[in-house]
Amino acid sequence: MSRPSALVVSAPGTNRDHDVSFALELAGAAPRRTLLSELLVEPSLLDSAQMLVLAGGFSYGDALGAGRLSALELERCVGEELVDFVAQGKPVIGICNGFQALVRTGLLPGAGGHAALAHNAGGSFDCRWVELTPVSRRCVWTAGLGDAPIDCPIAHGEGRFVCDDETLAKLRANDQIALTYASNPNGSVADIAGICDASGVVLGLMPHPENHVIERQHPNRHRVDSAARSGLRLFHNGVRHANGV
Repeated sequence: MSRPSALVVSAPGTNRDHDVSFALELAGAAPRRTLLSELLVEPSLLDSAQMLVLAGGFSYGDALGAGRLSALELERCVGEELVDFVAQGKPVIGICNGFQALVRTGLLPGAGGHAALAHNAGGSFDCRWVELTPVSRRCVWTAGLGDAPIDCPIAHGEGRFVCDDETLAKLRANDQIALTYASNPNGSVADIAGICDASGVVLGLMPHPENHVIERQHPNRHRVDSAARSGLRLFHNGVRHANGV
């Protein structure tokens, strides 16, 4: 199997781009890390990529709302190129701030105020390990994972997924709820941890699967089968799909 090129985009303040690049390498991709500012100057970077990753972290210091400035830059400068990238069936994943940006740009359902990532119900930043349940068969990142849970950490203050009733009904009807929390840490509606677009190639999620891709990263690795609960399975799925595009 060839190694698809994965463009890993980070903004000022992003701190998980190295982690997700490592996860992609383990999954069989060839990551290339680039600054958002570089992509805005050279949109052609997307042409040579088979995968796109919007890495998580505190982009722009979460100023003016988490993910807002990244989304404005992306939509203003490479909006058409991103739409074309998705139309070609190339897989896209946005994690944490990346998820927030994908919702704001409209690459994921919810643009225009129909959905958002709001402040956690507890009112404070939360960092802990959570258990995720893969749900969607439509989403190329979660398809075929069955009911086996994924353990990985969260690290966010604005991770509570909220949406209106119509949007939630559409997400359910179209199998676009990709991942749910086994125990909801932030008050997200319907326990939603991640959603996909209608095509299934774009995934956004708040937790960080890139921080559980090797066994020793799991805090209870001596008590559970951490390999079976690894976030690496998501990245394997993305790489397999990229190779088939």
